[in-house]
Amino acid sequence: MCSGIGSPPDAANPAGPRASLYPMNPPTPPPELGQVAVVVSDVARATTFYRDVLGLRFLFAAGPNLAFLAAGSVRLMLTTPQGHGEAGKNSVLYFKVGDIGATHAAIIARGAVNERAPQLAARLPDHELWLGFVRDPDGNLVGLMSEVRS
Repeated sequence: MCSGIGSPPDAANPAGPRASLYPMNPPTPPPELGQVAVVVSDVARATTFYRDVLGLRFLFAAGPNLAFLAAGSVRLMLTTPQGHGEAGKNSVLYFKVGDIGATHAAIIARGAVNERAPQLAARLPDHELWLGFVRDPDGNLVGLMSEVRS
């Protein structure tokens, strides 16, 4: 019999052997995302992009290789690799916007590189999901998303 992650459920533990480690209803509220780090080659250039092109609020810099901006209630940390990560090879950030067409056009007009114009990604029971993409100066993909309610 196999054990560990990926083991099939059995009659004694239908949810699988690791289910007890990850309860379905944790006793505390789930954590809220507080900060995302983006590895860039030039913090000053990236700060200009995220502040002036995307419109995020600049919070502070901690030397030449670290800057913080606000994306709603989530803090964005711009950092050089400093021994980890590689500029331009990060996870995709998705920013919620109202009018995706107008926002995408405005961001492109302010200097972002267009990756894909907004288009319908999914029709869900209560809304349509629209996505568009741009690239930051290091080539990181930046998503724009809009949930259009019927």
